[in-house]
Amino acid sequence: MAGKRAALKAIDWLAFAERTRSDAIGAKLSSLPEKPVTIDWSFYKTNVARAGMVAEFESKFSALTIPEPKDTATAAINTQEAEANKAAVAYVEASKARIGQYEKELEKFQNMIPFDQMTIDDLNDTFPETKLDKEKHPYWPHKPIAEL
Repeated sequence: MAGKRAALKAIDWLAFAERTRSDAIGAKLSSLPEKPVTIDWSFYKTNVARAGMVAEFESKFSALTIPEPKDTATAAINTQEAEANKAAVAYVEASKARIGQYEKELEKFQNMIPFDQMTIDDLNDTFPETKLDKEKHPYWPHKPIAEL
């Protein structure tokens, strides 16, 4: 019995550590500035002893371009969102129509004669699906066997 309680209270420490690690990385990334700090190349040209090295680094750095990934998913996501919004609006409209039908049924039930005071004719008038067709099915149970 105690083993079951311990199993229920077990904590997935690996998942917990991974979550805190990803939270720490996200916090670190959000703390960085939008634009990187500009490099003071003149400072390095005056302080680096080897001639041409800073100029080479500067030319390579200025030639470096990091391509940004192309946005290929936004259009698909927007169309999915529009379809989902249309489906939600249609569902709400259908729900309102069903609510109207259910309110009519509720009103019918609230205004009908109580069951203990009903006759068979009142029952058949209120609920036509309960009426037995004795001409079509003259023998008991007065319904096809498949409908029972």
